[in-house]
Amino acid sequence: MEGFFTAKETEMASRPDGKSYSCVSCGMYKNVNTPRMKPFGNFKKKIMNIGEAPGEVEDKVGKPFQGKTGKLLEYTYKKLGIDLFEDCININACYCRPVTEDGDNRSPSNFEIESCRKTTLQYIKEYKPKVIIILGNSALYSLIGHRWKKDLGGISKWRGYAIPDQDFECWLCPTFHPSYVERSDTADVETIWKDDLKQAFEKAKEPFPKYVEPTIEIIDDLYHLTNIVGIDEFAFDYETTGLKPHATGHRIICAAIADKENHAYAFMMPDTKAERQPFVELLANKAIGKIAQNMKFEHSWTLVRLRTEVQNWVWDTMLATHVLDNKSGVTGLKFQTYVQFGIVDYDSEVSPYLKSKEENNANAINRIQEFIELPGGKQKLLRYCALDAIHELRLANIQRMNILPF
Repeated sequence: MEGFFTAKETEMASRPDGKSYSCVSCGMYKNVNTPRMKPFGNFKKKIMNIGEAPGEVEDKVGKPFQGKTGKLLEYTYKKLGIDLFEDCININACYCRPVTEDGDNRSPSNFEIESCRKTTLQYIKEYKPKVIIILGNSALYSLIGHRWKKDLGGISKWRGYAIPDQDFECWLCPTFHPSYVERSDTADVETIWKDDLKQAFEKAKEPFPKYVEPTIEIIDDLYHLTNIVGIDEFAFDYETTGLKPHATGHRIICAAIADKENHAYAFMMPDTKAERQPFVELLANKAIGKIAQNMKFEHSWTLVRLRTEVQNWVWDTMLATHVLDNKSGVTGLKFQTYVQFGIVDYDSEVSPYLKSKEENNANAINRIQEFIELPGGKQKLLRYCALDAIHELRLANIQRMNILPF
């Protein structure tokens, strides 16, 4: 099916090394009352809830969210105008009840969640929800853990975002599991939880924003940049040999300028001053605003390696993220690109080469030159750089609507 996972991708998605886990791999279904618990609900408002796993009550009844925490979820949804079983379809990250040696409930392991993931992906494909509410860490790992190649973190990092996931073609709304809310001693957790749920329910009424594939112009002659006329601002991004521009042997490998949300120029950095001049003049132009993710990086590299000071900085998307959300681990461009635009993992081919083999040496040279020498490496690097610039511009526009609403 176009726009979703193919059969091969679904199998691959269940496990990072390409082998597909299944119920046979786990075997937990042999020791429960309700093996491979089926989805439950009439799904009238196209909302899918994904919890952790069946508990003792659910295993006996044969339906999700029937126990104490399920009652809390049902009650809270009702107060917010949603019927848990009429308006939603309900599943879990794990479809059989996980138990301890003593027969008590426990959280499923990552292996058990991975064994159920293929089924979860199939249910999403079958039901085509408008919104998926991700309840807790297990559900987070089930839907995002296999696609997010960086530090996943816990639900506290992800909650509060409504992610327009372009793979699933629906909104992903992570929030706390009701059992966590029930155990919490503070009213703040319940308030935050309800606010997250309200946002998720509102998203069910909105059209899903399809990502528009941007136009990227890869240029050799920088005089093409003279076409950037009559604009107020642009975002730009560098790919360099390392972190510190002063260190011996370092240089700017390539750059990209996003003059529109869906258009960018990308180019290898010329060796001569004359060839670089059109780009340098743009950076020094006080009439055009400049945007970057962590502007001090681009500013220092421009100053040291291009002997030019960037004029008229207008926005730093990393600093703005700090203002909008003070949670740990959320300010990176890749994270914000995913939670704001639903684009995940566009950097996996390039990112290993942007790291040095000397992890503790800030002056070390990375492996970017190795990547350029791979078949198609240069084109892939330029496209990656251009996407960074485009996402910076798009992110800046969203952030300014939230920070500067008038």
